[in-house]
Amino acid sequence: MRDTKLFTPFKLRGVELPNRVLISPMSQYSAIDGLVQDWHRFHTAGLARGGPGSAMIEVAAVTRDGRGTLGDLGIWSDEQIPGLAELARIMTTHGVVPSIQIGHAGRKASTGRPWEGNRPLALSSEDQAWETTAPSSVPVQEGWPVPRELEASELAGIGASFRDATVRAVSAGYRFVEIHAAHGYLLHSFLSPVTNKRQDEYGGSLENRMRFPLQVAAAVRDALPSDIPVSVRISAVDGIEGGWQLSDSILFSRELKALGVDLIDCSSGGIQAPATAGQGPQAVKRGPGFQVPFAQAVKQEAGIGTIAVGLIVDPEQAEAILVGDKADLVAVGREALLNPNWPLHARLALQADPEFLAWPEQYGWWLKRRPKVF
Repeated sequence: MRDTKLFTPFKLRGVELPNRVLISPMSQYSAIDGLVQDWHRFHTAGLARGGPGSAMIEVAAVTRDGRGTLGDLGIWSDEQIPGLAELARIMTTHGVVPSIQIGHAGRKASTGRPWEGNRPLALSSEDQAWETTAPSSVPVQEGWPVPRELEASELAGIGASFRDATVRAVSAGYRFVEIHAAHGYLLHSFLSPVTNKRQDEYGGSLENRMRFPLQVAAAVRDALPSDIPVSVRISAVDGIEGGWQLSDSILFSRELKALGVDLIDCSSGGIQAPATAGQGPQAVKRGPGFQVPFAQAVKQEAGIGTIAVGLIVDPEQAEAILVGDKADLVAVGREALLNPNWPLHARLALQADPEFLAWPEQYGWWLKRRPKVF
């Protein structure tokens, strides 16, 4: 039996994660009118059975027009609470801390599902498209619709939607909430000088560009009970010329910490691309653990806990990230889709559970006898 950092508990306010593996929020694009469907139940149960510390429910839109696609989950209506509560209950039953990401897609709203082309829906067709909004009238890229610039008077309403979504998340049983401020979504678009060209108090200087995202973070923190943690997912860099830089992320993270944010989930890119990539010579080169240095820099320079994410696929790799104090949690995404039992298999690979004791007893009883038949 080997002692590992990966499978030690992690305390956040009044919540204790049984280990430091987080399943990243990955949109399934399978909701109907924002409501949970059977696919979400099967998907969540499979991930929870794999034994992570927490499995984060995909981004739930705080407003109807904040959905990225027609298949996005929603948390803008009380009608959506029962389905979300069912997912939280499934996780709790498996000893997993239920967590959820909330967000607004901004100029990346009203698109088709990725396997349908990941392109904007056409307002002139029967695609059920809707108007997109942003801090400034800057499209995602050539060929995409120009979003409507939000009036300053509209921002309080969006902030209230984040607050109300937080209240719904808590009432549904979630013990950990994350704000989506990355990948070109609305809050990221306010942060980045590439997309924020405003001339008022919400644009221009770094202080002004941070203003609305910080107001949202404050509203979410205020709506949460003091014992429930909140994280913020950021794009640590835009990965394009003239974009948001790591130094900006460090300053932003310090401000978030002062507001009571507990963790920074460090991703990257997405400001001028349909997905999460950067562009040009400053684009972040992808490879195993390619975003870990961002989590390490934010943790060290901003003095706040971080989540490392991005091509973390190997248990020894995940363990080394934590032992090296580069992050506090490691997030596993697509690897968990390939292998929903990744956390349990990681225990075996690290010799942290050679007797299958962490497995559901319905499986562990059989599996610990498996070697005897070979």
